[in-house]
Amino acid sequence: MTARVSFAGLLERFFTERLMRQRQASAHTIASYRDSFKMLLQFVQKRLHKAPSSLSLEDVDAPLVSAFLDDLEVSRGITARSRNLRLTAIHSFFRFASFEAPTHAAQIARVLAVPAKRFSRSLVPFLSRPEVDALLAAPDQRTWFGRRDHALMLLAVQTGLRLSELTSLQADDIHLGTGAHVRVMGKGRKERCTPLSKNTRAVLTAWMREPPRAQGQPLFPNARGGRLSAHGMHYLLAKHVATGAHACPSLKAKRVSPHVLRHTTAMDLLRAGVDQSVIALWLGHESIETTQMYLEANLALKEQMLDKTMPLNGRPGRYRPDDRLLGFLKGL
Repeated sequence: MTARVSFAGLLERFFTERLMRQRQASAHTIASYRDSFKMLLQFVQKRLHKAPSSLSLEDVDAPLVSAFLDDLEVSRGITARSRNLRLTAIHSFFRFASFEAPTHAAQIARVLAVPAKRFSRSLVPFLSRPEVDALLAAPDQRTWFGRRDHALMLLAVQTGLRLSELTSLQADDIHLGTGAHVRVMGKGRKERCTPLSKNTRAVLTAWMREPPRAQGQPLFPNARGGRLSAHGMHYLLAKHVATGAHACPSLKAKRVSPHVLRHTTAMDLLRAGVDQSVIALWLGHESIETTQMYLEANLALKEQMLDKTMPLNGRPGRYRPDDRLLGFLKGL
């Protein structure tokens, strides 16, 4: 008979030994995995009427994992992409369990066989230059919050930093002398430096003269001097998008997130003629293939390619249709 393996003990070792000690995972990864298992354990407790600390590994099988993922989509309304992120955390744990509890190999294999959900990939959203200008002009810079938000959004849209990178910035991460740049520890614990424009440098210089609200506070603190939360960042963006929409109505149709600002940075670089490999380095992408999505979304680049094509026995130039009435008659 197979011995019962404590799910709680295995999960604790997964976080402390595998993620923290062996892989030295980032705080963002640990937080994401933590939230995934909190939701899973809450679901299991309701389904099996067992306390999470009393669960055995056998209790969490493939049908239960699939039911949990389906419930996330129904009860929380999450997207397939978010569902797959939760499944990634579960798969990572069960790969760890395969070494720690080899007697449960069949059950673990069935959980690892739970597939990710396929989804349609839409073009990446980004802001046009008038929309960016309206967004940056929205904060009331006569107030502390307005100056903070303006500096934060300007840095985000110029550098393309991720949300976690922005909110964890310290004053020491900003170099405002010759060769001004910001230094961050990005995804995968990779350090990178991103240059600052003259305008961003001037705004940050003024912002860093603001009196601190707490000792050791981050570069962009909340009202109490602590770290700005993801919810706080989304809230301030939504507020300034609503204000900016008065000057630029197209903002009303945009759902602006920190990642949309990151996409905007990439599209600005692409339109400026920066090589795709350089954009990948700028954004801290693991692979240059990730940057391919910006090429697909760049309509202006596709139009330039169309203008350069030359029809057989013709002159280069963009196709222009006949007069509408003549086209109608030709089609009869």
